[in-house]
Formats: sequence, structure tokens, C-alpha cells
Amino acid sequence: MDSSVILLFAIGLILLGFEVVVPGAVLGLLGGVFLLGGVGVAFYSHGSEGGLLALAVAVVAVAAQLYVEFRILPRTAMGRRMFLNAAISNTSQPAVAGGEVVGKSAVALTALGPTGLVEVEGKRYEARCDSGFADEGARLRVVRVESFQLVVMAEVSA
Repeated sequence: MDSSVILLFAIGLILLGFEVVVPGAVLGLLGGVFLLGGVGVAFYSHGSEGGLLALAVAVVAVAAQLYVEFRILPRTAMGRRMFLNAAISNTSQPAVAGGEVVGKSAVALTALGPTGLVEVEGKRYEARCDSGFADEGARLRVVRVESFQLVVMAEVSA
């Protein structure tokens, strides 16, 4: 291989390496373009035999680089600072209701006019009040689940 192919490969691999550090896909795409350019130059300069050899070298180099970036780098001190090791377990949306809450008591967390948030057994759900408006803090009863939303009615006092 000649120096132009090696230079294109080196630039492409460096750009792919920086893709781990810099957010977005721009550097990875540019790195891929440089690698494909190196393969194209090899096909043009050295025919199909040289081009296929360059393609094989590019595939092996990218595979080796990905192995180092995702298997070895996370185990280093620098890699532990770069990679996220914890998962976010909470959500910003209320839980999706299932049939297990039908018939249970609920407390209005917001005013339901006719929709809002209710709490059933310590979990927040989106709800619709079939009996009209319900004030915040009102005691309600879950009557059914429709379209991932609880349908509640005001509890009747005895």
C-alpha cells in the first residue's frame, strides 16, 4: 500500500477514536468516509487485489479499535471516568395502569377536571374522573382502565 492509503486509514481511525469522546456521529461518519476513501484509492492505484487487501485491513483495524474502545478502555482509570456505569431507574411519566388497580381506592393528587393524577397504593397514575370534577385530595374509587388511563369516580360515603 502506498502512503496516501495509509494516511487516509490513519486519519479515519483517529476520527473514529475521537468519536468515543466527542458526542454526535460527525467524527465517526468522517472517519468512515476517510477509511472508504483509502479503500477506494487502493482499488484505483493497485487494482482489485490491492483494494481487497485494503478493505480487509480496514475491517480488521476497525474491529480491533472497537474492541479496545469498548472492552479495554472502560476498565482503565480514564475509561471509568468516561463511561456511564449506573442506570436511571425512575421515569418522569406516571406508571401505566393495569387491571390490578380496578376497585381500589385512589387519592387525587391534582384536581381532576376531568383528567389529572391520582395515587393508588403509593403509585402515581394518570386518571379521568367520570363523575365530573374532583378536587385535589378527594377520595376516589378506580372503576376501570381505558387506554392506559384509570377511570375513577368519587367514593360514596356510607
